[in-house]
Amino acid sequence: MALLEDFSVGLFFWQLILFILLLFVLRKFAWKPILGAVEEREKSIEDSLASAEKARAEMERLQSNNERILAEARAERDTILKEAREIKDKMINDAKSEAGNQAEKIIANAKEQIQNEKMAAVTDLKNQVAEMSIEIAEMVLRRELDDKAKQGDLVKDQLDNFKLN
Repeated sequence: MALLEDFSVGLFFWQLILFILLLFVLRKFAWKPILGAVEEREKSIEDSLASAEKARAEMERLQSNNERILAEARAERDTILKEAREIKDKMINDAKSEAGNQAEKIIANAKEQIQNEKMAAVTDLKNQVAEMSIEIAEMVLRRELDDKAKQGDLVKDQLDNFKLN
């Protein structure tokens, strides 16, 4: 009951008028800027969210592009390495083949040279044997022909053999 005793209608009336006047002044001067600031803030937040979403989508696109580019680069690297291995193997095989051909040529030349030298040695040996045979024949003939009677017999035998042949 103490509350009712302190209640004053006049005071209530003036407080109500001041409150309405305060609401009117706030509505006229403060709410529009406050609501504008709130709306601006809300729009700024929405724009930021939209920008963030665009940035996220762009990052996903870039990431997928990066993955695609990396996959292409890996495939190209593998292709280049495969080609390099093939070239290396071909070069090695060509070098082996060339070395084999050169070795065969060297061996053939060496065999030919050996054969030529062998033939030259045989010819030289035949010439030496022929010279020695001639020298021996000369020596034998000198001994045989020292005597005049033996010379006549030898000439006669040769003429007889010549007529028979």
